[in-house]
Amino acid sequence: MHPSSDHDESSAQREHSALSASLQPAPDYTSLAETAGSVLACAVQKRGLDAESFASWTWQVNHQVRSFDQAQRYLTLSEEYKSGFSSTADVFEVGITPYYATLAGMVSSPALKLQAFPLLKETEDLYGKADPLAEKRQSPVPEVVHIYPDRVAFCVAQLCPVYCRYCFRKRRDSEVGLHFNKKIIERGVAYIASQRSIRDVLITGGDPFLAHDGALEQLLQQLRSIPHVEVIRFGTRTPVTLPYRITPELCRMLERFHPLWINTHFNCHEELTADAIKSLELLVSAGIPVGNQSVLLRGVNDSAERMIALCRQLIRCRVRPYYLFHAHLVSGTAHLRVPIEKGLKIMKALRGRLSGYGIPLYILDTPSGKIPLTEQPIVGVEGNDVLVQDAHGEIWREKNAWRQIE
Repeated sequence: MHPSSDHDESSAQREHSALSASLQPAPDYTSLAETAGSVLACAVQKRGLDAESFASWTWQVNHQVRSFDQAQRYLTLSEEYKSGFSSTADVFEVGITPYYATLAGMVSSPALKLQAFPLLKETEDLYGKADPLAEKRQSPVPEVVHIYPDRVAFCVAQLCPVYCRYCFRKRRDSEVGLHFNKKIIERGVAYIASQRSIRDVLITGGDPFLAHDGALEQLLQQLRSIPHVEVIRFGTRTPVTLPYRITPELCRMLERFHPLWINTHFNCHEELTADAIKSLELLVSAGIPVGNQSVLLRGVNDSAERMIALCRQLIRCRVRPYYLFHAHLVSGTAHLRVPIEKGLKIMKALRGRLSGYGIPLYILDTPSGKIPLTEQPIVGVEGNDVLVQDAHGEIWREKNAWRQIE
């Protein structure tokens, strides 16, 4: 970690500890200790953990798994993960909530382990880049990424409940003091206020919900004081990796700042536990539209069956499958990348098997913006007929009436 002159010189772990000054149990979640299949029930009944502590989001943050030995308290890992912990210290930080580690031990699929636990394969990537989207180049002030004229990504947070192994902002791991840094927020808010074209602000990080309610409220008040900011969005993975963070108190505060949207990040259906579903219920009941952004990852969700299972369950939870991102070309992720051709086949298989609002857009993110990846359904034009391939592979001829009008 290398502090710069604008940043706090405290370590990330000290910043984590500051969050845990007092336990913040959520009574809505402790009742899950008696719910079969919930992660909390497993932690209490099989791991012997205290329900009130486990359901405290600050306890979770303060007890992040950072070593192989710590991980063994929650699940059994193979030797390949042991070597991963010891060999990737210089690649990317490790941090996993006890909640997510417990869940990883509850399911038979390797999908959760691949997302959260380090592997030696992360050191074997010939093509990965530190900043694949060239965000630093497109930040007019620190941590404000301004690519589109009418919206910005405001990276106010550095900490995460789980440091996903495919994260495209790994580069920020080497900078200390970015988490809700007062100077960064002041400069960012001033920049947004100075650019009248900005109507949409995405608050992201890191995970912005790894801050106390008061810090979030203060930031929302500052942004809501800017007349041209119409919509505020949050990007957070807490419903997936730390659902206990979504408290009734947080939701009551958030709903005062509508229109407000949240995009979360479930990658596989196993992550939609009773605990996670409870957090989503709290958000949508507060009138907050929730979307989901997945990343296409090898061994996690790279089949039509797994994507369909995820999307169907999201819809049942009133969460809109929004984007399926093609994995960024970020360092240390070669073993998780999926060819675009396979992604297109998966998307094609979703048509006709899911309602339209249940199918995400397959997206390639580039330094100049997001590009939808689609197989072209228009296969040709014959005279005044447009030839289109339907979901069954059959050709439909559509009269090009608009051409006649011309």
